[in-house]
Amino acid sequence: MLILGAYRRLQCLPKGGDYKRERKSCGRQLRGAQPCRAGFRQPADEAQTQGSRPESEGEHAEHQETHQTDSEEDDFELSTVCHRPESMDKLQEQTKFTKKELQVLYRGFKNECPSGVVNEENFKNIYSQFFPQGDSSMYAHFLFEAFDTNKNGSVSFEDFVFGLSIILRGTINDRLNWAFNLYDLNKDGCITKEEMLDIMTSIYDMMGKYTYPTMQDDAPRDHVESFFQKMDRNKDGVVTVDEFIESCKKDENIMQSMQLFDNVI
Repeated sequence: MLILGAYRRLQCLPKGGDYKRERKSCGRQLRGAQPCRAGFRQPADEAQTQGSRPESEGEHAEHQETHQTDSEEDDFELSTVCHRPESMDKLQEQTKFTKKELQVLYRGFKNECPSGVVNEENFKNIYSQFFPQGDSSMYAHFLFEAFDTNKNGSVSFEDFVFGLSIILRGTINDRLNWAFNLYDLNKDGCITKEEMLDIMTSIYDMMGKYTYPTMQDDAPRDHVESFFQKMDRNKDGVVTVDEFIESCKKDENIMQSMQLFDNVI
């Protein structure tokens, strides 16, 4: 899935070491990762570093071969790309990612979505690869809706990194607001039991029936009842965003899960 793949790609980034060497290592770990194109350029300081010492004959030949391959890839991508993202500098201003992180994310995104955008069907297919033991289609639908902020039936690289920036780098309130928006299926500002049951059912379907311990058929409904007992403070049958955020902040397990991505890099 795009999010899980992005998490893994970000883990490949160096912590103060040689970015170029780590990028090659990352490419070997992540299947088919392609170089960053369509407006994203190699950082100037990296290019200067490459020219700081004379190349050997072997390195020169390798460089020429790589340059030729990159040119061919450029031509191919320019002929197939349907959507060009904002400039890297602009995306850096609008998100909490660095240029190098955006390059890594873009290579992964273009690897899965060569046209520059992903529709819901393709999003579901990508997501299903990470949950082969279950049916992830309904949860992927809800997740796609959360990323498709323009409601145009497609998720661009900008849509993807804006959402990912909140999930990985946002404040606790930012992340909880994003989660609330995911659960608020009709976007009316509150979560009903029916909406939460749809979400929980989709999660249990995604996990599959071969889990241990075995999940009971009524597990999603039990989960919903527990959720509302904790969060529906005024007992009016719906959970507002304020109730949701307040209750989550008081739940130690939820807060720990919110912090899982704090040290991605």
